[in-house]
Amino acid sequence: MPVTPVLTRRWNTPESWTIDTYHRLDGYVALRTALAGDPDDLIKLIKDSGLRGRGGAGFPTGMKWGFIPQGDGRPHYLVINADEGEPGTCKDAPLMKADPHSLVEGIIIAAYAVRASRAFIYLRGELIHAGRRLRAAVAEAYAAGYLGRDILGSGFDLELVVHSGAGAYICGEETALLDSLEGRRGQPRLRPPFPATHGLYASPTVVNNVETIATVPYIVNYGVDWFRTMGRERAPGPKIFSLSGHVTRPGQYEVPMGTTLRELLELAGGVRGGRALKAWTPGGSSTPMLTAEHLDAPLDFEGMQEAGSLLGTAALMIMDDTTDMLRVVRRLTQFYAHESCGKCTPCREGTSWMVKILSRLERGQGDASDVDTLVDACDNIFGRAFCALADGATSPIVSGIKYFRDEFIPVSAVTTKPDPTPGGAAAGDGSPAPTPGAYAGAH
Repeated sequence: MPVTPVLTRRWNTPESWTIDTYHRLDGYVALRTALAGDPDDLIKLIKDSGLRGRGGAGFPTGMKWGFIPQGDGRPHYLVINADEGEPGTCKDAPLMKADPHSLVEGIIIAAYAVRASRAFIYLRGELIHAGRRLRAAVAEAYAAGYLGRDILGSGFDLELVVHSGAGAYICGEETALLDSLEGRRGQPRLRPPFPATHGLYASPTVVNNVETIATVPYIVNYGVDWFRTMGRERAPGPKIFSLSGHVTRPGQYEVPMGTTLRELLELAGGVRGGRALKAWTPGGSSTPMLTAEHLDAPLDFEGMQEAGSLLGTAALMIMDDTTDMLRVVRRLTQFYAHESCGKCTPCREGTSWMVKILSRLERGQGDASDVDTLVDACDNIFGRAFCALADGATSPIVSGIKYFRDEFIPVSAVTTKPDPTPGGAAAGDGSPAPTPGAYAGAH
């Protein structure tokens, strides 16, 4: 399975992050082409390309741009969601460090298309190195005349700001991001109205992911037909997949959309130590886990839905047959309980209680009914909150129990069943108690 270096083509070039290197490798050529055309033609180009959002939801990018009302007399904004904070997700940070100008050029083109005169990159606070590279690239772009007033004599003006957040996972949700950018506590907004009409400062706003916008210059340079030679009909183009966990060569692999995990594992040297694959996530911790049965499912939006999961951010966390699934699920649920903003009762209370139940099961102090309680709690949380954090918190639990239910049932729940024999264990015959911390499927 060959890689498809498009967004990653400059990553191994010496000083790939500088504007000089970017210029040598077709940098800012697409910007000149875009500024010479009509903004509506740009929106149509992105629509025709079939580019879908690379931040998780997979919404058609050109359609999102087309929602922005024109001639309304209000300022328009473009906001880049660079708050990459989900466990397993690590594609945007290396892109911003290795090739920040591809993002800057994409931003200028996208802002021109939606008639935005202000753009913001909302960067996760912990990504300090990426922030330095981005700010240096923005400064170089200003110096070269690609940002500011009358860009390349086109009459188009754009100011670009890199804003570092405080490291809250909830701010990866677009409306919570907008609240944070406005100086308020990051919490999701009730929708409608949607950001397309009432976004940043109650004005029309486009919010796009880093990888999505960095793809735009390539489509402008090489066209729709070229872009559609990669991927599948409903999900064309290349995609950066991040492999982590129990894999021989973890890292970022850029391949066409629709590639399978089996093919990606071949590129990455397989599961570590030649062990068997037990479970994996297609798109980070918020997507339902899959098993070795799904090795040949296409890694695109529809392919993952058919397999019972989601593509998400294409962050594949690989788990081999030594993995303690109960421990994995408990740790992930702790993350969501910690990162819940607390606005919605089902999420705030539900995630906390699920951590308590999972911890009790891990200590071997629960019983089989706790597993049913977890499933019931997830059913009462899913779809009942302002944003998808609550839904994501249920994914590891529901999928973990679906495929590995026996590992969630404590040994004590099995060994202390009523004994029909007179004087048996149920009658208290002095049988030894289960070892604390032991549970089915322990490794």
